Amino acid sequence: MQNLEAKRGLAIATVIAIITTLLVNTLSNFFPPGGQNVGEIANTLLSGVLITPANYAFIIWGLIYVGLIAYGIYQLQPAQQRNPNFWRINKLLIVACIAQAIWIFCFTLQLFALSIVPMLVILLSLLSIYRDLGMGERRRSWQQRWLVQTPFSVYTAWISVATIVNIASALYIAGWNGWGLSDALWTAIMLVVGGLIAGTIAVMFRDVPFVLVYAWAYVAIALRHTDIPTIWITAVVVTLLLLGLLGLLAFKR
Repeated sequence: MQNLEAKRGLAIATVIAIITTLLVNTLSNFFPPGGQNVGEIANTLLSGVLITPANYAFIIWGLIYVGLIAYGIYQLQPAQQRNPNFWRINKLLIVACIAQAIWIFCFTLQLFALSIVPMLVILLSLLSIYRDLGMGERRRSWQQRWLVQTPFSVYTAWISVATIVNIASALYIAGWNGWGLSDALWTAIMLVVGGLIAGTIAVMFRDVPFVLVYAWAYVAIALRHTDIPTIWITAVVVTLLLLGLLGLLAFKR
């Protein structure tokens, strides 16, 4: 009984953490601690960070929070509270939510190097959840697929992209010279590295939502930098290769 009560308490705490993080993110757009919200900083102080996607790409946060809220409601069901996986997943998600709120404060206060720490905490927490969910297993109910796996696939994919952008932002502010390579070339290299990550996930786990998030981000990067061929061509080619890989895997299945 005590164990069940603890799981029920954790399930409620998970919903509170999701809603709190959503409120912090929303309020930071209107009342940013440092005077500028994340979007304003990206478009002014960090406008030279070439791997940042076009502004419209960030509406994906709406989809991420819809998915997290759907998961939060799903895991409140008594039947799901008896699932041992949710005990660990919920604790990791609460850690990610706390780190997300801390990241907002660090970034809007322009503590870019420090903001990498909570971003890595979010990423590592989500990667642990990703592992625990057993991505790639075909025998899943539609509830588990759409209310559990898909939300975390989208969230994990976007945070992996955001981590790259976050590190690039910190290096840009620090005045890193790129070891003599141009910013455009470094951006292209990072696009290829990210594409390899997404491609590996596609092959190992057949995770379509994860790959589509990368395609979404890369198209937005290409559209933001139509004046820099090295970047937009790389972004478009990697996107087409990822979509082609998804088609090939679907055909083989």
